[in-house]
Amino acid sequence: MDLNSASTVVLQVLTQATSQDTAVLKPAEEQLKQWETQPGFYSVLLNIFTNHTLDINVRWLAVLYFKNGIDRYWRRVAPHALSEEEKSTLRAGLITNFNEPINQVSEKMSANFARLDCPRQWPELIPTLIESVKVQDDLRQHRALLTFYHVTKTLASKRLSADRKLFYDLASGIYSFACSLWNHHTDTFLQQVSSGNEAAVLSSLERTLLSLKVLRKLTVNGIVEPHKNMEVMGFLHGIFERLKQFLECSRSIGADNVCRDRLEKTIILFTKVLLDFLDQHPFSFTPLIQRSLEFSVSYVFTEVGEGVTFERFIVQCMNLIKMIVKNYAYKPSKNFEDSSPATLEAHKIKMAFFTYPTLTEICRRLVSHYFLLTEEELTMWEEDPEGFTAEETGGDSWKYSLRPCTEVLFIDIFHEYNQTLTPVLLEMMQTLQGPTNVEDMNALLIKDAVYNAVGLAAYELFDSVDFDQWFKNQLLPELQVIHNRQPLRRRVIWLIGQWISVRFKSDLRPMLYEAICNLLQDQDLVVLFLNRSSPVDDFEFRTDQFLPYLETMFTLLFQLLQQVTECDTKMHVLHVLSCVIERVNVQIRPYVGCLVQYLPLLWKQSEEHNMLRCAILTTLIHLVQGLGADSKNLYPFLLPVIQLSTDVSQPPHVYLLEDGLELWLVTLENSPCITPELLRIFQNMSPLLELSSESVRTCFKIINGYIFLSSTEFLQTYAVGLCQSFCELLKEITTDGQVQVLKVVENALKVNPVLGPQMFQPILPCIFRGIIEGERYPVVMSTYLGVMGRVLLQNTSFFSSLLNEMAHKFNQEMDQLLGNMIEMWVDRMDNITQPERRKLSALALLSLLPSDNSVIQDKFCGIINISVEGLHDVMTEDPETGTYKDCMLMSHLEEPKVTEDEEPPTEQDKRKKMLALKDPVHTVSLQQFIYEKLKAQQELLGEQGFQSLMETVDTEIVTQLQEFLQGF
Repeated sequence: MDLNSASTVVLQVLTQATSQDTAVLKPAEEQLKQWETQPGFYSVLLNIFTNHTLDINVRWLAVLYFKNGIDRYWRRVAPHALSEEEKSTLRAGLITNFNEPINQVSEKMSANFARLDCPRQWPELIPTLIESVKVQDDLRQHRALLTFYHVTKTLASKRLSADRKLFYDLASGIYSFACSLWNHHTDTFLQQVSSGNEAAVLSSLERTLLSLKVLRKLTVNGIVEPHKNMEVMGFLHGIFERLKQFLECSRSIGADNVCRDRLEKTIILFTKVLLDFLDQHPFSFTPLIQRSLEFSVSYVFTEVGEGVTFERFIVQCMNLIKMIVKNYAYKPSKNFEDSSPATLEAHKIKMAFFTYPTLTEICRRLVSHYFLLTEEELTMWEEDPEGFTAEETGGDSWKYSLRPCTEVLFIDIFHEYNQTLTPVLLEMMQTLQGPTNVEDMNALLIKDAVYNAVGLAAYELFDSVDFDQWFKNQLLPELQVIHNRQPLRRRVIWLIGQWISVRFKSDLRPMLYEAICNLLQDQDLVVLFLNRSSPVDDFEFRTDQFLPYLETMFTLLFQLLQQVTECDTKMHVLHVLSCVIERVNVQIRPYVGCLVQYLPLLWKQSEEHNMLRCAILTTLIHLVQGLGADSKNLYPFLLPVIQLSTDVSQPPHVYLLEDGLELWLVTLENSPCITPELLRIFQNMSPLLELSSESVRTCFKIINGYIFLSSTEFLQTYAVGLCQSFCELLKEITTDGQVQVLKVVENALKVNPVLGPQMFQPILPCIFRGIIEGERYPVVMSTYLGVMGRVLLQNTSFFSSLLNEMAHKFNQEMDQLLGNMIEMWVDRMDNITQPERRKLSALALLSLLPSDNSVIQDKFCGIINISVEGLHDVMTEDPETGTYKDCMLMSHLEEPKVTEDEEPPTEQDKRKKMLALKDPVHTVSLQQFIYEKLKAQQELLGEQGFQSLMETVDTEIVTQLQEFLQGF
């Protein structure tokens, strides 16, 4: 692309691309897209966005296309990569443009510099930037400094060892300059503050901020063993004095001044340098521990900070204290001698600082000052309780918001120094015993703050507070005080929520449930309670205590679910409803009609809120479990939900898949019968098996669920595709995965002995081969033998055809191959550990008798050995009669009653029970089966021939066999 002739054309198209008319805009965008890979295009763009006389919108678009092109085509290996010649042209053009008048364009240009092979292929960039930041021209100096920062930031972010070494070399070479640059701009700013020249103050403050950003990256990421570098440690120690100077400046720069925002950002950046350095170099930070704690505590917990601190700065200081207190590098081992000298030194400094008076003052100040609710918070709590709670508990709010930050600091300090602080907090509690005048808001707020502290420290106070007595004598009466502006009731119910899983006597729970039912009328109380705790989500919950309140509680919770508007709150209400449903199980059935009708509407409304949909899925899981077979009535809503959640072609599956699969599974387990719609959902399974994720185990459970539910319809519809998926899986999955696949096949053969082998025929040769070749993993071999045992015992004709097929493949006689299989089976019997599978093996091999086949007779000894082993596994002696019986036999006797603590059987449990009642393992007496087979063999061979056969068996085994067969 010729620059001279192309510039006019590209400029015209860029101008059209800024049009509001889509008829003009779209063709222009298409043309620009076609030019993206044209040689010379980015040189033209460079000429356009560096021409300050052109329209700003055109220049902005040009710099955006330039940036995107650099990202895509700069690397040599990229398709349509830029030529080395054009790269050189672009570098040369960029490095001479430090006079960009528009901030946004300058910012975007600066971000490009570090991407362009610095410093390897562009060694002159850093020296040029250093020279440019020294010039007197304000604009050029600022733009060069901005570029210097972006280059440093990008290079500091690289993680490859070669890139790290380059940055270390660069940092050591320019650190002194960066320090002097920062000091120069900082001194200039401090001198100009008193001048009253707002523009000059803002300009020098901007340079101070940029140079400090550069220094932060060099200090934190660019210096190896920084504690050995005098300049680095000098800079870090100097931060505290600079912070004091800047905080004092805030007195003279009013809140309305345009410089105020930049000043506060610079102050915060100072604290970020310390926090980042502590995070990345904890031991190098050791010399700074004492000063950091002294500085932070004085400004946050004494009068020193009055009039100069602001919320974000207080938060940063608290984070600095917290990081020092919690830092694992500063915690010695239980055996001090095992700790490093660096750890012991840091620990010593901490212990020397956190004396009893200091800790007491921090604790009292946190509770009595920072924990106090402000008038603004009280108003918000009353007017928008959901918003207030969400703001207080959301995500990483403790890092940025004052109230969560103070609470986290309190928890960490109390945990670390609980022996010192427990008496302090107990004393504060003691002074607040008895009722409080509801008209005295200050007294209420102080009690609220102390209760907050007692709730946060619940685990530490376990042995020091008799919470049961406190609940009955103090907290319960306070819950019953009604006032139009009463923050204490909210705090009390939250406090109980904190303690309920720590220490709360079971006998007191009905009193609590009674109180909760009354409070559920008051939405703002409940919102807070639900966001922090749950009345049924604890270890000592007893259903019998809760049942009298179930209808009231469930109805009121459902009303609350409809009333609240915040997604987060709806999720918490659903969580509590799920807990209730899970705990009371089938006893929820009379009360869920309203919820069942509402959930489809909530699902539709939550289309853009995947986490809320996850909560709905969890609720549905417990609902299906509670409804059992009646959950079939939910299918018009339930099945489309499962379909969407488990469809990997749908974007929401990323969030919904795990819960969706669990819901699918419990739906199958509780389904009374198959429906066309339930069968159709299985179309989602094949892509799920290809994911090879942790969800695959649940997928296998789902497949088994379909087999137990309706093996004939399921296998006829899906077995071919499933077989193909399994054959692919068996080539690449782990041993555990192979066993999961084989168990599906085994279950299919167990449920449907006729259709199962036909449908999974492609897999059976692989299993046969595994047995013959002696599969080396015991658990896999055990499953192989379980599958083959089913075929041999329950579908003799299919086994014969399989044996014939394998004889051709192995180029052996059928009898010879059968003999090899029996020999390997006997040899690897110890691989089988499950008693059911061991009995199955004995039954399967015995089913080969009677036989006059010489190979089977040759293996007779092994078959008898396995049979006697099986008898030892399954036979139990009746102490009264002295006779033996098969303990695996099951009968159609009355179902055992389910105790209160046990969950009632699912429909799948019932299906498995019915299947067991048809399974030879549970219906055929091994003792009788052996007797009948031996008798038939004797009749076939005659007494003499049979005796000759028995003589091949070890005499000890024969003796044991005779003992088991007494009475036959």
